[in-house]
Amino acid sequence: MIAPSDRTPLPREFFDRPVLEVAPDLLGRILVRTTPDGPIAVRLTEVEAYDGENDPGSHAYRGRTARNAVMFGPPGHVHVYFTYGMWHCMNLVCGPEGRAAGVLLRAGEIVEGAELARTRRRSARNDKELAKGPARLATALAVDRSLDGTDACATGDTPIRVLTGTPVPADRVCNGPRTGVAGDGGNGDLHPWRFWIADDPTVSPYRPHTPRRR
Repeated sequence: MIAPSDRTPLPREFFDRPVLEVAPDLLGRILVRTTPDGPIAVRLTEVEAYDGENDPGSHAYRGRTARNAVMFGPPGHVHVYFTYGMWHCMNLVCGPEGRAAGVLLRAGEIVEGAELARTRRRSARNDKELAKGPARLATALAVDRSLDGTDACATGDTPIRVLTGTPVPADRVCNGPRTGVAGDGGNGDLHPWRFWIADDPTVSPYRPHTPRRR
């Protein structure tokens, strides 16, 4: 259950900061996805930072397209993209409008609505795996491209909102290379921009980039 003190929505100012400040600060925060079937809440335990045109690992590196347009918009919005022809992944846009920075939500602990999440993630062997990985997280929360552009900081009803939760102490935040990113973007010396909570069982395993075979 979410404590009453943890239920305050994060303001837009939280997201209107450099991506490398926002990303680790999202750990321990709670994302609530409201659906017609009921709400699901996930405590974020793993994220990755992407810095748009300054970042060869970002799909906004080469500029604005229809696919990544939300990344260039105001902070506090949700960017959803479809990958490998089968999975959705979710980002939270941050930084000033016009600069395509965002935080990929990689993993979390379902703290409310686990029964509903289980119906969407029937292959999960236990509740720790319900949102263990970005595609699994999006599947558990019923996130798809229809939510691209959602304002998570909107007043009133919104299908996605981020609550204060309990921020993680700095000595429990780990960082390293991003998962599955090719080239310089996956170089942990240049971009150690994956952040996770130490020893948390819901964090996904690190995997380096593997070229796809035709």
